[in-house]
Amino acid sequence: MNGRDVLVVGGGRVAQRRVPNLLEAGAKVTVIAPEVTAALEDLASSGRITWHQRGFEPGDVRDGRLGAFWLVHAATDVPEVNSAVAEEAEAARLWCVRADDRHAATAWTPATGTVGDVTVGVVANGDPRRAAGLRDAVTDGLSDGTLDARRGREPLRGVALVGGGPGDPGLITVRGSQLLSQADVVVVDRLAPTSLLDRLPADVEIVDAAKIPYGRSMKQDEINRILVERALDGRFVVRLKGGDSFLFGRGGEEAAACAAAGVPVSIVPGVTSALAGPASAGIPPTHRGVAQDLHVVSAHVAPGDRRSTVDWAGLARQHGTLVVLMGVERIGAIAASLTEHGRAADTPVAVIQDSTLPTQRTVIATLGTVAQAVADSGVRPPAIIVIGEVVDAARELDILHQGPGEPRVRTDGSGGDESPEGNRIR
Repeated sequence: MNGRDVLVVGGGRVAQRRVPNLLEAGAKVTVIAPEVTAALEDLASSGRITWHQRGFEPGDVRDGRLGAFWLVHAATDVPEVNSAVAEEAEAARLWCVRADDRHAATAWTPATGTVGDVTVGVVANGDPRRAAGLRDAVTDGLSDGTLDARRGREPLRGVALVGGGPGDPGLITVRGSQLLSQADVVVVDRLAPTSLLDRLPADVEIVDAAKIPYGRSMKQDEINRILVERALDGRFVVRLKGGDSFLFGRGGEEAAACAAAGVPVSIVPGVTSALAGPASAGIPPTHRGVAQDLHVVSAHVAPGDRRSTVDWAGLARQHGTLVVLMGVERIGAIAASLTEHGRAADTPVAVIQDSTLPTQRTVIATLGTVAQAVADSGVRPPAIIVIGEVVDAARELDILHQGPGEPRVRTDGSGGDESPEGNRIR
């Protein structure tokens, strides 16, 4: 339908479902309806569709006065109107889809799905529910590699930097999952959703590029070399990382190395743990009337270290939310620096370990108590540190929770659920 004119008669829920698909296929859409949904009105006001705000009139299709249509959709909730539209379409020798009666239609809309460069369309004798179920089964198989779509006349080439999300394998993006299923080589990080690798065909090469804090680590130059070498060998390489490749993930360095070697590189953004971590604990990093600004910083080097480029003094003067990544080992120095430069010692803090995973747990404290709370609780990386009043806001809203299916976080004596045992997690 790319570049072709389509008429949709009706502006309700059925039209709202059909029109976006037509637009995605490149069609030029005209809608006739006295009223339309808010979503369709927005499309009309932005010029993406043409809306004639009236009812269907005889001759709208047959006489071609609104355009030279290739396809007609009769999508009103009045059968008589749909019949009239279909009759005019038949007289004009135009295909007509009838939303209310598939047996009276001259065309059916397939349930479609796209995975990478593969498009699937299922009709299933005009039964939309059955078609959608079959479509989902095929596209799911293509996405997770159950159906191998890697072999073709034009196989993928180059490198894809894929952000795998915060840990839960279900939080990788659809595009990331699609490209992963077509990889010939996967270069994977320690914090990436590695359970997804089990779905890949046996001939896919897996390269472990883990960087263990204070332990074994593959050098970045070696990772860059592998990406370029495998891609120049004609294989499609997916660099699978945790979070987002461009947020403290050194994705820029890897993209630059590929570009310098003439290797095509594509970027697939990932769900960053800086936002997913607080969300998984029920903490909104911004909240109306509480925090209007959000700062995300890396603490892989401590405050005061000459290698640090973070303005900790400036952050201490802010009243918004501060999210710290890679800071568990340096939480004492971070808290001391912030309080030294003016942030109140009773500022609430949440430390979220293994966010989005079944092992997730959360420690609630204050800047004055967080170092001891982390030590007593045995929190280890990876963990997200959230500093600011949004932690108390989540507690007051009763949405603070430990992990999936585990609401209510016990806290230390700084407020909320007080306990004689002191700092508590569960």
